[in-house]
Amino acid sequence: MVSRKHKRTAMYKNLQLLRSITNSHAHSKTSIILDASKYIEDLKRKIDVMNQKIAVAQDSEAQASLPQIKVEAQEKGFLIEVFNKRSCCGLLVFILEAFEELGLDVLQARVSCSDNFHLEAMGAKVNEGDDEVDAQVVTEAVLEAIKNWSEISEK
Repeated sequence: MVSRKHKRTAMYKNLQLLRSITNSHAHSKTSIILDASKYIEDLKRKIDVMNQKIAVAQDSEAQASLPQIKVEAQEKGFLIEVFNKRSCCGLLVFILEAFEELGLDVLQARVSCSDNFHLEAMGAKVNEGDDEVDAQVVTEAVLEAIKNWSEISEK
């Protein structure tokens, strides 16, 4: 008999603890347990929302880590600027290969790769008889070079 009373007291204390944790105002055991179940579901939903926000933040951070590109058509070719807040080891090679595939000759260039990556290059078409190259084509080629570089550098 003492054991049964002891178990009831322990269960009552546990239900009251559960009631206080879940901010339930219920008095019956069933209602307290249902409120606790709803509370757990609400916590799961909040965790899912937080995980989605973290994923979005990581995506935007990844986008921010991609280099910025600016290509302007000039009288004798193109002015190409590529900038990234961090150093991009090996990116210059990929960009120069893209220029070569387009048939662009680098007339003048400044590159900094120490704390960040910054490239300013003046490129001109080597053979005038080849297909016309416009700023959009150059931009797409540089973007493709950056994509190829990022795939290799992530490995």
